[in-house]
Amino acid sequence: MSRLLHKLVVLFTLTALIGGCTTAMPPEAVLSVPAAPQKYASIVVDARTGKQLFEMNSTSARYPASLTKMMTLYMLFEALTAGRVEKDAEIPVSAYAASRPPSKLGLRPGERIDVDTAIRALTVKSANDVAAAVGEYLADSEDAFAAAMTAKARQLGMRNTTFRNASGLPDEGQFTTARDMAVLGIALRNRFPQYYHYFSAKDFMFRGKLVRGHNDMLGRVHGVDGIKTGYIRASGFNIVTSYSADGRRYVVVVMGANTARERNAHAESLLERALGASPDKTRVVFQESR
Repeated sequence: MSRLLHKLVVLFTLTALIGGCTTAMPPEAVLSVPAAPQKYASIVVDARTGKQLFEMNSTSARYPASLTKMMTLYMLFEALTAGRVEKDAEIPVSAYAASRPPSKLGLRPGERIDVDTAIRALTVKSANDVAAAVGEYLADSEDAFAAAMTAKARQLGMRNTTFRNASGLPDEGQFTTARDMAVLGIALRNRFPQYYHYFSAKDFMFRGKLVRGHNDMLGRVHGVDGIKTGYIRASGFNIVTSYSADGRRYVVVVMGANTARERNAHAESLLERALGASPDKTRVVFQESR
């Protein structure tokens, strides 16, 4: 064998070995998390198959904040489907419901709100006064309604969720997990496809005024069609996001972000990770609470 040929063989062998090592050791992705670890939780689920594509702290207890209203709406949709409630029915507003702190529509005691408007107020405005009124309308009291919400959660397979009110206002006994919120998000579409369009609305008219929503993912990210945001100080910024496009359907849950903007960006990055060819290994870098 000539010296030149020998060098070529050696070079080819080294190239093959290096290529083999590269294939066996995929690159590591770095995922920046805009939250402190004690608040953060996330999960990405293929809504068609139930396959979990990513998760971190997804079964750890977290405060749901206004993600609670997803279950309030589930209960209302169930009542509509069963014929116990009509969409043009009028829901009375008690002094208790009217006294709930913002976000709210500002309803006064003794007023009434029709069911269709109530649904829009919950999905778009995340109105706490309306949530309490709905709970009282469907049960004897908000406490009784919260117990029914918890029972329904167990039926749906939400094993680690307990509700104490219909709105998500602060309560130390009200908690959930990112996994359970994904289960609820998927159940809402599967069980009530005729009402799912409400979660896609960005605004609605109420008494001659345009009421704008909080979900900036709608209209900004291709394929995102819902569903709910939430925030209290104890929880941080939460979101359940639904993606449906190009024959794929995912649900992304992010809990505990420092700001709404960072929460949205993080949810988008998790969605992009699910849609693309993500590396096998992901190193997570946390931020501290602000």
